[in-house]
Amino acid sequence: MILQPASEADYESIVALANLAYRGSGADASWNVEAGIIEGQRLSESLLRQDLATKPGAHLLAYREDETLLGCVWLEPSQLEPSQLEPSQLEPSQDDVWYLGLLAVRPDRQNRQLGRTLLASAEDFARERGARRIRMTVVNVRDTLIAWYERRGYALTGETQPFPYGDERFGRPLREDLFFVVLEKDI
Repeated sequence: MILQPASEADYESIVALANLAYRGSGADASWNVEAGIIEGQRLSESLLRQDLATKPGAHLLAYREDETLLGCVWLEPSQLEPSQLEPSQLEPSQDDVWYLGLLAVRPDRQNRQLGRTLLASAEDFARERGARRIRMTVVNVRDTLIAWYERRGYALTGETQPFPYGDERFGRPLREDLFFVVLEKDI
């Protein structure tokens, strides 16, 4: 699988894919939608542009077949504070730790193992640029998705991050017990 840097012309399609993959409903819904957890948009073009502008080291990557966008992923070198690491993980530079997010595959193509292939290709992309570990966050109640990542070698770190209640740019939470769990994998 060859991942290409997303261009500005791709933004609208990536936003549509992310919203379908994370918040779609009906027969076109993904196996891992956030139904009953969060409603509304997952991403907008203005949020995407804002993230790209404020994180110039990030990579928004797209996967296509025959010019059709089938998947996307966000990768970015992390700037972890030493307090977030175990003593054995402390190194002079933490440029080898990358964050992975916005992994999405068209729901109508999910039975072709594109998600796991996209994830592996994203890991290869980061590794080729010096990454040794990948970190991600997942909403705590998404047990099926967490298990999917665990089957691909990711492990819960025990760390959590607060859910952005009150910031409806990413959707409206339907529960009051949400937070993010952190998963990590050595690559």
